[in-house]
Amino acid sequence: MRITIIGAGFSGVALAAALKRSAPAGTTVCLVGVDGNYGGGVAYGDARPEHVLNVRARDLGLSPDDPDDFADWFKLGERGRAGFLPRQLYGDYLRDRLHALATGDGVRVHEVRREAVAIDRFDGALHVQLDDGAAIVSDCVVLAVGALPPPPLAGVGPRLAVHPRYIGWPWQERAIERIDADARILVVGTGLTMADVAATLRQRGHRGRIDALSRHGLLPQRHAGQPLPVADLPPGIRQALAEHDLPGLLRRIRALSTVVDWRALVDALRPHTQAFWQGLSEPRRRQFLRHLRSYWEVARHRIAPAIAEQIDAMRAQGQLRILAGRLVRAGIAENGVSVLLRERGATHVRHERYDVLLRATGLNTDVARTTHPLLAQLRESGIVAADRHDLGLDTTDALEVVDAQGRPVPGLYCLGPLLRGRFWEITAVPELRVAASWLARALVEPDRAAALRAGEAILDHRQAL
Repeated sequence: MRITIIGAGFSGVALAAALKRSAPAGTTVCLVGVDGNYGGGVAYGDARPEHVLNVRARDLGLSPDDPDDFADWFKLGERGRAGFLPRQLYGDYLRDRLHALATGDGVRVHEVRREAVAIDRFDGALHVQLDDGAAIVSDCVVLAVGALPPPPLAGVGPRLAVHPRYIGWPWQERAIERIDADARILVVGTGLTMADVAATLRQRGHRGRIDALSRHGLLPQRHAGQPLPVADLPPGIRQALAEHDLPGLLRRIRALSTVVDWRALVDALRPHTQAFWQGLSEPRRRQFLRHLRSYWEVARHRIAPAIAEQIDAMRAQGQLRILAGRLVRAGIAENGVSVLLRERGATHVRHERYDVLLRATGLNTDVARTTHPLLAQLRESGIVAADRHDLGLDTTDALEVVDAQGRPVPGLYCLGPLLRGRFWEITAVPELRVAASWLARALVEPDRAAALRAGEAILDHRQAL
């Protein structure tokens, strides 16, 4: 069997490792990814020394059966296992595990350090076209491309969009290093990417004022200093989860959070989140995305205490200001960037001048508007379609990609954040490694019905947490 995985970040490496464990002899696995951050992806390949993981080291093993593997690999003691390590170290761990996959016995994983630009079907097989003109003939192809490139920022004028004063991706070509230490910066986004940007600017000794803008002006919450005991969900919350009662669940969470640390409560909900999302009606999903999404994300995707302390210090010193509102217009002016802002609740716009406008809006999975070469080609040819909420790709329960006509595409699968429309919670290591383990078994399972039944493991992954 010939399996090609497109994307050499965490999802791709985890799937390759799972195939190494479960695929029969003679299986060929090609892992395709660009050379610069091969094995680490954007999250870990482009990380800087001051960027730390948002998950404790003890929970980051590549396999759901061995969550301690990363901590064991780094030979951490109890204190280190409960800590938040630099992301670069996790990239080193993934590349080390990938090296073992490529050199060990059994199923061989072939590293293909090229960009996949198209997928076509000929003679019953999928042909993955590479940027050097070569092609990989495959029986199955898995799209594990991770997050998509950030789309154009609304309100940015055409001259500014191509000017050095606008930074559309903070980690591209040492963009932050070129910012003057006294520059006044507007950062669009107040989430995890903004926190990384602030940490980098602080590490470089930036002196200028930084304004960070988002619709709600919400910052990621911080992890507790020490691991919290697992919260026991009371019957009322379990009933709301089973009945997919979103308003009832919110009421009960608010009530319980007065006596239980809300972080432990959010973590206790995690094993139930995918099944709860799948059981929500479409109107309830739209309600969640419109009104609750931002609040859930800052509570669910928290930052390490050390980074939170740096953010707090920058705000206390007046260097960092968090704004709630939206960018109306930004363009090049004689002395910098001219910006019009509308703060939340205001009836008028406000004019500001900055030296640099930086986009830090975080995870993008909008397939319908992406400029990603491969996904754009697949979308325009009708091979893939966006899910109804523009959270990623439309797929079946078995992770088969669905085309523009609503039909499963034989042999084409998806893994990673592009599955958010189906599972919502599918961006962090624990959920991704469970999905990778299941998909590996499904790809090589001759009994398709058995593979579909095994898909329930994706929705019930308590063993991974």
